[in-house]
Amino acid sequence: MKYKIVNINDTGDRSVLIIYTGGTFGMIQDASGALAPFNFGKVVDRVPELRQLGIKLTVISFPKPIDSSNIGIQDWKDMAYIIEENYSQYDAFVILHGTDTMAYSASMLSYMLHGLNKPVIFTGAQMPIGSIRSDARENLITALEIAAAHHEGRPIVSEVCVYFNHLLLRGSRSQKLRSSTFAAFESENYPVLAEAGIEIEFNYSALKPHDPDAILEVKNKLDANVTILKIFPGITEHAVKGILSDPYIKGVVLESFGSGNTMKFDWFIECLSEAIESGKIILNVSQCIGGEVEQGRYETSKKLNDIGVLSGGDITTEAAITKMMFLLGSESKKDSIEEQLTYSLAGEMDLLPKE
Repeated sequence: MKYKIVNINDTGDRSVLIIYTGGTFGMIQDASGALAPFNFGKVVDRVPELRQLGIKLTVISFPKPIDSSNIGIQDWKDMAYIIEENYSQYDAFVILHGTDTMAYSASMLSYMLHGLNKPVIFTGAQMPIGSIRSDARENLITALEIAAAHHEGRPIVSEVCVYFNHLLLRGSRSQKLRSSTFAAFESENYPVLAEAGIEIEFNYSALKPHDPDAILEVKNKLDANVTILKIFPGITEHAVKGILSDPYIKGVVLESFGSGNTMKFDWFIECLSEAIESGKIILNVSQCIGGEVEQGRYETSKKLNDIGVLSGGDITTEAAITKMMFLLGSESKKDSIEEQLTYSLAGEMDLLPKE
């Protein structure tokens, strides 16, 4: 794939590569009044403040902007490839991405960029940059300021994050919760990493510690043979069997009620048990935005433990499904996949591996 590379500012003591993938952010009205992507290499014409940041800025654009609803495995590989190829040349990276699947992409890159010790900040906009009231300018400017922030020669942030509407969130903990306000993203189960007001206030205790000796290793073997089974009152045996009996599916994220509860109908437990016996991996996550799965706490989830359903703890659905794709692609042994699903790989859940 050929990428378009444009230098938009050559002065400053820190360098940031902006990776433009597409999304609402880069839209302007054309002559007919319809929204259309503009040449993002000319972003400084829309945001002249970029010249005042004191940051060396380069833009690299996907050849064809992608609507984030169409993001897939190859796009994640492309983002990781760009970072890997330019890792030694830049101090930080800002990825401009559509909001609908930003949390999925931020979660996936958290896993793929093993040994990351530089900032990778996702941001976007709810309104196009060509709109008068657009949130694009503030999101971009502050994301760049955060990406360039450093102390004693080290970056303050050294992980994959989402910056949106004044808040910096851990990428693997973020979720898009709203589509009609600027406050689109939250992180219910993990503290905010930074908040931008008159000044940017960092929550140092929540940030991943910087490891100056870490070496980036991009792990790009992914497997898309996964699915999500969201249960609901009245779900039928036919519907559940239709999902779990698919011979191509290797992993299932089970979205359960509350703290991990499901119906305890015999047919439902049998469907899950048969799927596990056939080799499928099932990870239990909560439908609730906040809270966590406590599998076995109630009678309705005790049977899940008995048949081998794994507990996802406080992981989000976005982080769970991408983690399953990542592990199924990078690991060959089922036992290893199951073990790693139950502890944190990239700050996506509270549980740490056993020492």
